[in-house]
Amino acid sequence: MIERYIQKTISEDFNRGKIIVVMGARQVGKTTMIQHLPSEGKKLFLNCDDEEDRAVIEDKSSTVLKNILSNYDFVFIDEAQRINEIGMILKKIGDLKLKTHIIVSGSSSFELSGRINEPATGRLIEYQLFPFSLGELSAHTCSHDESKMLENRMIYGTYPDVVNFPNDARRILSGLVNNYLYKDILSYRGIKKPEVLQKLVKALALQVGSEVSFNELSNLIGIDKATVETYISLLSKCFIIFKLDSFSRNMRNEIKKGKKIYFWDNGIRNALISNFAPLDSRNDRGALWENLMISERMKRNFYLGNFAQLYFWRTLQMKEIDLIEELDGKIMAFEFKEKPGKVAKMPHDFIQNYPNATFETITPDNCQEFLRLK
Repeated sequence: MIERYIQKTISEDFNRGKIIVVMGARQVGKTTMIQHLPSEGKKLFLNCDDEEDRAVIEDKSSTVLKNILSNYDFVFIDEAQRINEIGMILKKIGDLKLKTHIIVSGSSSFELSGRINEPATGRLIEYQLFPFSLGELSAHTCSHDESKMLENRMIYGTYPDVVNFPNDARRILSGLVNNYLYKDILSYRGIKKPEVLQKLVKALALQVGSEVSFNELSNLIGIDKATVETYISLLSKCFIIFKLDSFSRNMRNEIKKGKKIYFWDNGIRNALISNFAPLDSRNDRGALWENLMISERMKRNFYLGNFAQLYFWRTLQMKEIDLIEELDGKIMAFEFKEKPGKVAKMPHDFIQNYPNATFETITPDNCQEFLRLK
């Protein structure tokens, strides 16, 4: 098994008297990771996709929950978003102050977090799990071996099944897109036209690395701007995409309301546009490298818990920087070049206005350090 970075941290949090919640997209390995957490003693594993397992804790009083759960050292509640009133149930469990360690997982952020955060405030420690990070894969093998796989990662991504069964990557990714990608979103009561959602996701996949306009997407797909914003919000909450806003502080000619959309996984992005061609025959290789590096930096920051804010930067004169990272008052700027050895220059306007900012070009030669989990 490839060890996940947050496993150790979760184990250290067992004794804090809180319920552990792990959220993430379907098929990223939540169940596998939970099953491999160090947990000595009597265990109860509930798969809440199963009606009988849900019935064990659903609609139960605090007294009944205490009688059931106190018999175990560890209780794992998988696919918890399937449980009615999951937030209130977790509040009841948290208030019992049991010695039992409770670990909950859910595949749909907008379902699970929306139902648990308000009722169970102060009783939870939340984690997010993503497809394998390059840092996790390097730790499992070595940096040298993983560097040889960069082109593969750019095309096929890092979902666990894709990494473990590389010869079957296309079929696995097609299955993910067709069977799992929209499953949680389409169960949401506000989604009435799944074909429109699919058109939107494909349009976003074709615009990776470019600024997106909600108005243009609205005209392209034939839906109103508010619906575009709603669907993009749901896609974000289901860990399919994420958004970067434009960075602006004191320059008159900086764009202030720009947006870029990236995918958490390159393989999913390529499956959406049905393109798994090798890099040397693609015209989007720069966008693939940018998406991989930014999504991997996002994973790294989440896992390290460093609370950095990520942006892109552009002026009205089209001077731009791929990634701005702001942490503890420090500004770090990064430009991504897919060809080894290529060096970008910091735009003069940026140097003038942010003289204390650092600047680095990230290529295959130095990306391991950029993404290191440390």
